[in-house]
Amino acid sequence: MKTVEGRTVLVTGAAMGMGRLHAERAVAEKAANVVLWDVDGPRLARTREELAAAGGPSRIHAHTVDLASPADIRTTASRVRAEAGGPDIVINNAGIVRSGWFWEQAPAEVDASLRVNALGPMHVALEFLPGMIERGTPARLLNVTSASGLLPVPRMAAYTASKWAATGWSDTLRLELERAGHHHVRVTTLMPGYIDTGMFAGARAPLLTPLLEPEYVVERAWRAMKRGRPMLMLPWTVRLSMLLRGVLPRRAWDALAWGPLGVYGSMERFTGRAGPEAR
Repeated sequence: MKTVEGRTVLVTGAAMGMGRLHAERAVAEKAANVVLWDVDGPRLARTREELAAAGGPSRIHAHTVDLASPADIRTTASRVRAEAGGPDIVINNAGIVRSGWFWEQAPAEVDASLRVNALGPMHVALEFLPGMIERGTPARLLNVTSASGLLPVPRMAAYTASKWAATGWSDTLRLELERAGHHHVRVTTLMPGYIDTGMFAGARAPLLTPLLEPEYVVERAWRAMKRGRPMLMLPWTVRLSMLLRGVLPRRAWDALAWGPLGVYGSMERFTGRAGPEAR
């Protein structure tokens, strides 16, 4: 896919952070329709107004939707198809994070992490993938998972579980589409470390792993998505960590991750931010 101009782009978690940056990118590249989904209605309305005020040919659509609810996703997806047609690009960006020892978390918090971070993107894809396949035109699905999608991180067990699920689903979906011959629909899995959007306020980045600027992540992810790159890990130390964990004995890796690398202790001072959360 060389250009987004004239296409329809849908972004979840679009009211702020990386979601808003993806929406801004779509507007800048003259998408025909930019569809914003978020659970925070007031903030979403402000984002829509500001994007519309920027001018340009893009029509901005905003829908308040709870990604923890498959029924809400289905209803809102029907509205999107009626207003803007099926999207050519879907960016599954929304996510929530809760920190603390697993046994101290409320069942509702665990359930929300799995519903929003893992099942939400799947239900969004179920709504729009059939249309992408049927149209036969270039289409893209960008799924934002996490570096913790393949690495354990103490004090966020439910979040890590949700991202392991999302990562496995996303890359398997890529293979299924290729095997079925639907080469015009390409899936990119984005696996970043900690991003400076406020979602991970208080978290300490591991050794040699900078706190990523959201603009940089969106720039890299946007290019990877258009090219149909299967997976993007940011920064480079994420891939190194995966390699070390794969080749070292488990206890040796644990010692490194608790000690000099600082991976396992990165959430010990986490505070996060109040209210509905998205990347």
